[in-house]
Amino acid sequence: MKKLVYLISPDKIDQNFFVSLDKVLSFKNVKFFQLRLKNLSQKKLLNFSKRIVKITTKHKVKFIINDNFILASKIKVDGCHMGQLDGSFKIARKKLKGKIMGITCHNSKILANSAIENKADYIAFGSFYKSKLKQNAKRANIDILKWAKRNIKKPIIAIGGINNHNYKKLIKAGANYIAISSFIWDNPKFKPEFAIKKFR
Repeated sequence: MKKLVYLISPDKIDQNFFVSLDKVLSFKNVKFFQLRLKNLSQKKLLNFSKRIVKITTKHKVKFIINDNFILASKIKVDGCHMGQLDGSFKIARKKLKGKIMGITCHNSKILANSAIENKADYIAFGSFYKSKLKQNAKRANIDILKWAKRNIKKPIIAIGGINNHNYKKLIKAGANYIAISSFIWDNPKFKPEFAIKKFR
């Protein structure tokens, strides 16, 4: 099965999460897992990361830390995802020697080209739809994916409000991976291990 999902963690992690993550990743369509937790102590992030890395390694999934390139450079993760306000990409690139660096570029060709100059390993565009995770996210147009497919030789990730009804459109336009969070972890209809099966 093609691995097309870039899975983002829920806002809050409880003890049940680790069992759920193991079940979700066992479906084998997830390429990346991003730990995205705001306002959490480094100690807690470290503890969670140690538990998660065992699960991601077992399922051959790349483990990415959000925002915190200092932490990502110190622990056994595969890389770091950075927003436009998460510090210097040049410093991050030096710190993350041999690790993956992904950069959010919203709906901007200028930001995407700049990310490539800073040796980003993948480029994320979005938000394509209304997102529960980021209520006030800048909106992106599907044309940016078509442009990226023609002009960028790095993996492209589409993000924001993606569900089982709209994801194929984004893949068709040029996204290599689709970033999903709420549909998996916060779905009133499906448990996470069933929600993930909607993306093939």
